[in-house]
Amino acid sequence: MNAWVHLDTGHVPGGGKSLDLMQRGAEFSIVVECKELMNSTRGHSEEALASLTCARLTGRSGARVLIGGLGMGFTLRAALRTLPADARIVVAELVPAVTAWARGPLADIFRGCLDDPRVTLCEVDVNRLVQSGAEAWDAILLDVDNGPEGLMRRANDRLYDAWGLKRAQWALTPGGILGVWSGTPDRKFKARLQRMGFAVVETRMPANGTSGPRHVVWIATRV
Repeated sequence: MNAWVHLDTGHVPGGGKSLDLMQRGAEFSIVVECKELMNSTRGHSEEALASLTCARLTGRSGARVLIGGLGMGFTLRAALRTLPADARIVVAELVPAVTAWARGPLADIFRGCLDDPRVTLCEVDVNRLVQSGAEAWDAILLDVDNGPEGLMRRANDRLYDAWGLKRAQWALTPGGILGVWSGTPDRKFKARLQRMGFAVVETRMPANGTSGPRHVVWIATRV
């Protein structure tokens, strides 16, 4: 089997840790401190984050969707497959290198989805866009860090605490959806969603659809 080759390092603004982009044949991996954050062969759960959320937006004209975290584009591509032509998707990605990789070594994985006219990519903390206005979004999809138990940046925890969930609820339209991806189960986070008044559905699934570590997607509806 081919050995992993280091391609590039990206730096997280605000004192966060560094990301390393690795390649082994046609396989890519993004790693933080020797721990794999994402892999090009295991995107099933990230796709489910988008498909489970966007399926609930059927019938909404001009749906506005915010995606926190570009990653390897699994969530974005699945959202584009599900949403109609009049939808608008804003992707917030904090790390400039991740954006550069999407148009560079990972271009074949992204398959031109960043050029879709429905998509706007912003190099910004997703928290700023969540706070951009009341009822601004029909859906907010968070695939930031490693979920509520973060690895990269302490400030990301603010997205998942009571304050962050309250702001997300404020930013969603009535009946809007907060979709959250996590690398591991988190009973406390699910309970926190419910305490904030969301109706919550939790789905656990293997990372690549049939095997691999089990990831979690929460679909939380503003009611």
